[in-house]
Amino acid sequence: MVFLSWQHTLDHIHQQHLLFLMLGAIMVCHKEFVDAGKEPGLKVWRIENMDLKPVPKNLYGSFYTGDAYLLLFTTTAPSYNIHMWLGDECSQDESGAAAIFSTQLDDFLGGGPVQYREVQNSESNTFLGYFKSGIKYQKGGVASGFQHVVTNDMNVKRLLHIKGRRAIRATEVNMSWASFNKGDCFIIDLGKDIYQWCGSECNRFERLKASEVAIGIRDNERNGRAKLHMVEEGDETPEITQALGPKSTIAPSTPDDEQVDASNKKKASLFMISDASGTMKVSSVAESSPFKQAMLSPEECYIVDNGVDKNIFVWKGPKANTSERKAAMAAGQQFIKDKGYSNKTQIQVLPAGAETTLFKQFFCDWKDKDETTGPSKPFTIGRIAKVKQVPFDASTLHTNKAMAAQHGMVDDGKGKVQIWRVENGARAPVDPSSYGQFYGGDCYLILYSYRQGSREQHIIYTWQGLKCTQDELAASAFLTVKLDDSMGGSPVQVRVTQGQEPPHLMSIFHGKPMIIHKGGTSRKGGQSQTSSTRLFHIRQSSSHATRAVEVDATASKLNTNDVFVLKTPNTVYVWQGVGASSEENEAAKHVVSLLGGSATNVSEGKEPADFWTALGGKKEYQTSKSLQNVVKPPRMFGCSNKTGRLSVEEVPGDFTQSDLATDDVMILDTWDQIYIWIGNEANEEEKTGAPKIAKQYVESDPSGRRGLAITTVKQGAEPPTFTGWFQAWDPNMWDTDPLERIRAHF
Repeated sequence: MVFLSWQHTLDHIHQQHLLFLMLGAIMVCHKEFVDAGKEPGLKVWRIENMDLKPVPKNLYGSFYTGDAYLLLFTTTAPSYNIHMWLGDECSQDESGAAAIFSTQLDDFLGGGPVQYREVQNSESNTFLGYFKSGIKYQKGGVASGFQHVVTNDMNVKRLLHIKGRRAIRATEVNMSWASFNKGDCFIIDLGKDIYQWCGSECNRFERLKASEVAIGIRDNERNGRAKLHMVEEGDETPEITQALGPKSTIAPSTPDDEQVDASNKKKASLFMISDASGTMKVSSVAESSPFKQAMLSPEECYIVDNGVDKNIFVWKGPKANTSERKAAMAAGQQFIKDKGYSNKTQIQVLPAGAETTLFKQFFCDWKDKDETTGPSKPFTIGRIAKVKQVPFDASTLHTNKAMAAQHGMVDDGKGKVQIWRVENGARAPVDPSSYGQFYGGDCYLILYSYRQGSREQHIIYTWQGLKCTQDELAASAFLTVKLDDSMGGSPVQVRVTQGQEPPHLMSIFHGKPMIIHKGGTSRKGGQSQTSSTRLFHIRQSSSHATRAVEVDATASKLNTNDVFVLKTPNTVYVWQGVGASSEENEAAKHVVSLLGGSATNVSEGKEPADFWTALGGKKEYQTSKSLQNVVKPPRMFGCSNKTGRLSVEEVPGDFTQSDLATDDVMILDTWDQIYIWIGNEANEEEKTGAPKIAKQYVESDPSGRRGLAITTVKQGAEPPTFTGWFQAWDPNMWDTDPLERIRAHF
């Protein structure tokens, strides 16, 4: 058990509280809080002389590095995020004040917000997402007399260094040629003239992002009164040399600072905080993730320590005592100190019910409270509120892209189907009478063709059995590429692991369920002896397609939401769970007809003794109703080797179509499917590296997702299952050069 010096921290906070009360700066409710959280959107305050001062809206995203700030983001739900932001040069008093205001605002909003501690240059993705066109760090602060005011004062002279491809940061640097390098863009801001200087080695996407920053300065800080100029390295104008002096040698491009790899190699440990004895202490609950949700007792507060990845989460139990809940942020800060972690470590304080995706991924069995389970209103955090559940309706598939995307359906499955088995390194056609049956010892290629408007579209599903050989796996990948090439490279490719079939693949067998045999092969004479007792699990997808998967014949595999077919040497049982659907019952009849024999129907709770004996005895199984209506917010990552090595970085905030960098490969994670999007200008290393990264990303997911379908789509040939995740997708967006489009705003 680790005893921490909480008392010391709390004493420090009490001293600061007294200081505040003496200054009379704090009422129980600060006047700035009166309207806080009343309407959706962002509010930003700066700490000035131990008080809160609002920052003007058009200067949001600009931060003085000598100051501390408080931000409140309110969603329409409503739910709240509170962020305290600390500049590299801010004083201890200011950061202490920010922490106290953060706690008070949390209190004022009923303890429901998620609180974040943000440090300059290491902000959370949630924070970066508020400022899609970038953040600016300016030198100085309150102490040196710098104010946040919009003026028409043109006496500005500063140099901004633009960094980043997804999260854009513009940092004020010394006004000298020594600050420049060939690999980046810089903004030379001279008040009425703003110059975007592009190094000879910087790429198109970086220029695009730097232009957005320059346009933002003109429109927001100068009220549109400045002129923008684009300057290439080597073509500097006299005005620039006058401002910076005679040009000296420009440094070569510098690789980005060690990029935190977002490939989810996330290890964490779990600690409990308690103050039973009056002094807080921290005790270990679990050494390493994934954790079980039941480890979190509602009476306590916990720390999920993901320090290796510079993240700490403090979870507040709904029944923990008030002093513990209020000291949560202080506890996190003390924990970082005691562990010797970098002061750049992010802290998130989470009340029960408002857990973030980042936090939940450390639990293998996380279930959000279903809306109907109790009187307390469920929180929808930030982006989750945007993903509206769309019920499935096949007749509107072509017009409703959001539905197509959520249910993974490009059409109603009535297109043309051709199936081959991988045999001796080649494709062998499968007899159409057995379409829909798949064996775990085989690999298959399924070509699906359908019409979209006037064009014929194709999907190649590569289905890989769990018991097929390494050679067949390799051959299936090679044959997929060959088939793709023979069709002009336009098909969408989907790699499917046995048991993880996406809804669309399940729906192409004309109303019959897809049947997956655990092992064996469909080759003539290649059948391995099947066991005398077999159990098939039948489940319907959200798009109403059904699948029957052979599972181990044991009672722990049963599930109250589904139908099961159990074949024993003498009988065939159809077991119906309480929550099973009529379609699942229909599918069971088809499975019975394949297995032979006549069925005995068994209802959950009324099983005969022989049924349990055949399954090796009664065991615990899944009896809670499945939460099929939880839509997880999608996440998007860019894979780029522009810095010299292949790195992965998450796109912050609500992503849009313009976040798809045409010179990169992007990964879109929609929770039950992974998409790899290949930009037309992506290079070979990115194209070959991305599928490996996508696979690693899933395999190292702390919540234990495994073997998801991975779909590869190419720029310009995106199916609706992909485009539906984007608001207002524009198929003609790339007909004109994005750089030219933004230049038009200069």
